[in-house]
Amino acid sequence: MARKQMVRPGGRSARVQEAVHGAVRELLEEVGREALTVPMVAQRAAVTPSTVYRRWGDLRELLSDVAVERLRPDDAPEDRGGLRADLEAWAEQFLEELSSPPGRAYLRDALLGDDDGANATRCSDYAADQVTLILDRARARSERPPPLEAAMDHLVSPLVYRILFRPTDLDAAHARRLVAELLDGPIGR
Repeated sequence: MARKQMVRPGGRSARVQEAVHGAVRELLEEVGREALTVPMVAQRAAVTPSTVYRRWGDLRELLSDVAVERLRPDDAPEDRGGLRADLEAWAEQFLEELSSPPGRAYLRDALLGDDDGANATRCSDYAADQVTLILDRARARSERPPPLEAAMDHLVSPLVYRILFRPTDLDAAHARRLVAELLDGPIGR
């Protein structure tokens, strides 16, 4: 049975999550994924292994939860003054971050421990929130952006697919081509 954490804002629950996530990140760098165990994480986080098992279920789900948090964007997308420039800058950064070896590992981990699809939804929501900000800014500038779902289907989805399954020949030019197809193709007109 998959366990999903139910985190209360603040308090002990937040401190435990922060300590355990921090321990996972540190140990991944120190010992690597193959050597990582729940008891190691618990010891580093100063909690009992049963706390980790009760909250995350197993190491796979814990790694998935940590990966999803690492995939959350830190900042709002840069405002370059126009829809095309904003989308290109965002897509290039998205591609660069997620196509790196750590980025691909986080994506795989996020999905691996995601039996019910909740983590995939959270990751998708992160991207959708970022793209929504870009599209809203474009509307505020009286530009005519495509619908959010079109941007997700024709920009974000192909990037994620290529990052996970066909990671060769991925560069900024590829991201810009996808933006051009979105904005200049039948969807963007």
